[in-house]
Amino acid sequence: MSDRITTVGQLRAMVRRFVDDRDWQQFHAPKNLSMALSIEAAELMEHFQWLTVESSRALRHNSDRLQAVAEELADVVCYALALANELDIDLTEAMKTKMRKNQEKYPAETYRGRHSLEDDVS
Repeated sequence: MSDRITTVGQLRAMVRRFVDDRDWQQFHAPKNLSMALSIEAAELMEHFQWLTVESSRALRHNSDRLQAVAEELADVVCYALALANELDIDLTEAMKTKMRKNQEKYPAETYRGRHSLEDDVS
């Protein structure tokens, strides 16, 4: 499996099988999954705490640290997929809708190279 050939549906099915095999659905209330997602995101952030921007980008060249980050990122994705499964959210449709909103809110011609308009003096 790789990102180039694996579908979101296949990933969701993988998570669903894992949960079903352990009878964990009883614990996967949206409230619990959203909290677990946040906790895993915080664990991911720990790997970058106190690093400079350059150091955080250089992390890709440290295989041990990169593996630890990959595992935390996988935990985040697993909980996100479990939440999508629990609430029957079509992630592809949700992403398309959200990206359309983002494109309207942040037009490329206005925001290229900047994250806000605070530095706009006009």
